[in-house]
Amino acid sequence: MNRRYEELTGPEILDRICGSSTLLLPIGAVEQHGPHLPLAVDHIIAHETATAVVESVGEELDVWLLPTLSISKSNEHAWSPGTLWFSAATMMSILRDLGRAVASTGAERLVLLNGHGGNTTLLNTALRELRLEFGLKTFLVHPSVPPAYGGVSNASELGMGIHGGLNETSVFMHLRPDLVDLSKAERKVPEALADNQFVKFGGPVMFGWLSNDFDAAGYIGDPTGANTDLGKQLFEANVAHLGAQMSEIATFDFGR
Repeated sequence: MNRRYEELTGPEILDRICGSSTLLLPIGAVEQHGPHLPLAVDHIIAHETATAVVESVGEELDVWLLPTLSISKSNEHAWSPGTLWFSAATMMSILRDLGRAVASTGAERLVLLNGHGGNTTLLNTALRELRLEFGLKTFLVHPSVPPAYGGVSNASELGMGIHGGLNETSVFMHLRPDLVDLSKAERKVPEALADNQFVKFGGPVMFGWLSNDFDAAGYIGDPTGANTDLGKQLFEANVAHLGAQMSEIATFDFGR
């Protein structure tokens, strides 16, 4: 069964969307990823991942796919012409408006699937705001948790393959191989940070940064070894992992 929310008719919303339904909102970005990747990376990965998750578990768990929000808070890349971004205030307003609309459908659960690491802190804040104002049960998931927020990065990238690096480039190669140009890829890992105990990506002290603080190319990682086989493996593992997360989300009720 087609489980794309926007392809339902107005009357069908009240018949098909109910308290047991979970609405899944993919959130991506349109931002620079260096010379080897297009601006579309984050929103394509978010959209394709969410689509695959709904195809996998949508019928079983009553999950519906909302239209992908392709532009988000990407101002760490604002220095680069072509990046499209909302301010934090605008992004919060958009999420509030979407939450209000979702709450009117009867669905109790809203899941934000975030494909852009720069959104993570803001989206986590939005979860509580939407919970408070509209009574929704709200959740934040990722195709893979960003290394800057405790996710795994390859040892070869010293835990800092956070933007346009090996894994992200490989996944995108699996999804859109025609849009990747590895001949323009180089290693861009901020090696000096690896010696820090606290102030580093994934460390206990967070710090403000822009993507060109480390190198003018604006990507952070080592995409030179990216390949479609690794991308397929990562993508399929991410979809399976998210399916398991959605299963728990579908029955979550604060331990009552």
